[in-house]
Amino acid sequence: MSVKEYLTIEDIDLSGKTVLCRLDLNSPMTPDNRILDDKRFRSSLNTLKELDDSKLVLMSHQSRPGKSDFTTMEPHTQRLSDLLDRDLIYVDSIFSSGTVSEIKKLGNGDIMMLENVRFFSEESLKRSAQEHATSHMVKRLSPFIDVYINDAFAVSHRSHLSIMGFTWLLPSIAGRLMEKEIHSLSKGCYGSEGMCLYVLGGTKVDDSLKVVKHVLSNNMADKVLLTGVVANVFLAAKSGNIGKLNMDFIKSQGYADQILQAQKLIKEFDNRIGLPKDVALDKNGERIEEGIDELGKNTNVDLYIHDIGLETIVSFSEEIKAAQTVIMNGPAGVFEKDAFTLGTVELIEAATQSQFSVIGGGHIAAAVEQLGMESRIDHVSTGGGACIDFLAGEKLPGIEALKDSAVKYRAK
Repeated sequence: MSVKEYLTIEDIDLSGKTVLCRLDLNSPMTPDNRILDDKRFRSSLNTLKELDDSKLVLMSHQSRPGKSDFTTMEPHTQRLSDLLDRDLIYVDSIFSSGTVSEIKKLGNGDIMMLENVRFFSEESLKRSAQEHATSHMVKRLSPFIDVYINDAFAVSHRSHLSIMGFTWLLPSIAGRLMEKEIHSLSKGCYGSEGMCLYVLGGTKVDDSLKVVKHVLSNNMADKVLLTGVVANVFLAAKSGNIGKLNMDFIKSQGYADQILQAQKLIKEFDNRIGLPKDVALDKNGERIEEGIDELGKNTNVDLYIHDIGLETIVSFSEEIKAAQTVIMNGPAGVFEKDAFTLGTVELIEAATQSQFSVIGGGHIAAAVEQLGMESRIDHVSTGGGACIDFLAGEKLPGIEALKDSAVKYRAK
């Protein structure tokens, strides 16, 4: 994807302009509404610091209706205020007359935070940008906004109101975080000159299968290495013998039909799909190494696969280190259990030694942060679902809306 397809902060003079910026500040919280992790806040600081001569209106969400952490944006306002070392205005509504009045009073350098956009029921409706533009939120706020910025990559795979609606009526641009996500993930997908390697793990089998098919069919990856439950599905597809417990787990997650899809991919791309040679089984918390050829032969022993084995760790690590570009999504095993962190840790370590490394969002990003390796990875995505959709070649509604807005803006 060319960066010229959408506008960025350089393309519009934002000095003195009233700017509406959609962030993703959705964070883990305690029952008494304290923010446990401010990584997403820190990810958008570069964007906010470049808007210090604008009249800045921020909107974001926290959780969703029915969840225990579905709450106001007041604690988020305070945390952002602390990180920016600036006073922020918090309004406990989204588009009331009081909110509009506060927007009108903003001066250059002022920042205000609107209420949780998911308090408005129309926010989560799946509509086109044009349809969302007719909503009360957009009609009420857009007359007082000059430019819209989307810096919320992690929710841009959703066709939600605050992601799409304003792009239909206002000049709309990508924030610095959004720009970095698109650039880094595009480099992983399209810009690799040498060996490009995908390393997919975790439990989201259906998502990973879409990525495998997309990147191999379009020659965007030279090879895909598989770990986690994803690898178990492919191992079942290839040999049919991964033990009853592991097969039962696959079925319980609704992935039994994915085995047939894996068989088709193996038939088409067998030499470009790397599967574990051995695994680590969980025997009451103890790590038991077992070769794939021996797996399931002892009918008296049926244990869960909770990591890749040492031989696989060594061979996969060598391939990762030798690659020009590595895109890694999903942990290699049950990272939360001490005995089964080894595969995930070693493969991340190997990725730091490749020429260019990209880590997907979700659990694998949490593992990188927990290990203190963020500074050694070229890009750690903030988006779980958005990242996997991007890598699978799907068009993200939020990005498409920015591209459409750029066409309109340039035409004027």
